[in-house]
Amino acid sequence: MTDMDALLRNNRVGPVMRSGEVADAVCEAARIDNPDRTISVDDMNAYVRIHTDDELVITRATMEECLGRPFQMQELEVNLSSFAGRIDTGSQQFRFYFARKM
Repeated sequence: MTDMDALLRNNRVGPVMRSGEVADAVCEAARIDNPDRTISVDDMNAYVRIHTDDELVITRATMEECLGRPFQMQELEVNLSSFAGRIDTGSQQFRFYFARKM
């Protein structure tokens, strides 16, 4: 398998966030809410890419814990530049996932 084949066949999912307080909290929440997964964070100064394989969940309760204040999940949406995979959004959690593995 070539390097290009490997890139095309990855199962990485997760948000790309504008840098700032919410992005920092998403990085921390991703690790707390997904303890059995290896979470990778690529800090590109203006934005942060947070990803793992197959599925990543971010909960409102954990975001509130990380931020130390009330949090509405719409605030995550406002700071979301892009994402990898599919996304389910709700008032209590966001879930990034693949419907099927490549």
